[in-house]
Amino acid sequence: MLRFLLLFLLVAPGLSAAPAAPALPDRVRVEPMRTSIYVGSVRLVPSTFERVGEDFTATYEARVFPWAFWSESGRIRLQIPATDLARLAHGEVIDFTGDAENHRGKPRQVTGRAYPEGTATGKIKVRIAVDDVELIFNGRYEFPSS
Repeated sequence: MLRFLLLFLLVAPGLSAAPAAPALPDRVRVEPMRTSIYVGSVRLVPSTFERVGEDFTATYEARVFPWAFWSESGRIRLQIPATDLARLAHGEVIDFTGDAENHRGKPRQVTGRAYPEGTATGKIKVRIAVDDVELIFNGRYEFPSS
């Protein structure tokens, strides 16, 4: 009886312990992206996105060539629920929405899609509505290790 009790005490913790869920990423790094516009281009350079609840926030710079006076900077927020982050980690494509506000306080609508290429990297397509124009950026993302 004592042997059975000792065996049970040694094995029971392993039986009751569920596998730990993977930790959700706290940061996302998106490489600078470029898109063409009529007789020019726009380069979007975001800082590293930081998770706050179910949102990822960052600052950005949008440099317009050759019309530098159209360039802007501001803050961007992407809404990505934990369930979508888990789906992304399991190799599923996800869609996301968000918004931005430039340094003049002008709002921007943001939509996008992430295409995973592993658990921590992939491709990203971001659409940003600027006045009556939709800018489409293609790039890469990664969840950096701490």
